[in-house]
Amino acid sequence: MVVIVMVVLVIASGDKGESTTSAPSAKPTAKTQQRQTREPAGERADLISFQLDDRSQAGITDIWLVWMIKNSSGEKSNYSWDWEAVDAGGTRLANGSQLETNVQPGQTARGEYPTTLKSVKGIKLNVTSFDRTAS
Repeated sequence: MVVIVMVVLVIASGDKGESTTSAPSAKPTAKTQQRQTREPAGERADLISFQLDDRSQAGITDIWLVWMIKNSSGEKSNYSWDWEAVDAGGTRLANGSQLETNVQPGQTARGEYPTTLKSVKGIKLNVTSFDRTAS
């Protein structure tokens, strides 16, 4: 897995402005299995947390993506990012795109989205691209 991650990082580092990075995570809860491994830079730092939240109960799987964005720019902004969920063996189990619009300067926006993942155990959540534009 380390070799795969290194290959992805080497390939991604050649792409201008876009790379695969571990998703930022807020204070982990007992059910949250994500961890932050690298500090984001630039506008990407506006994505304060992006993690999986396991809300499963009574044998029913219910795993959500949850995020928090804080607009640190001086203008109203739209954010879009692509992500992937990868297991310990390097297999992509899920991926998608998220959007947060019309975030005012200094404002914090929170969002959530359901997934089809069956577990959070051993899953690494990566942000594969990130973009902030003025709205």
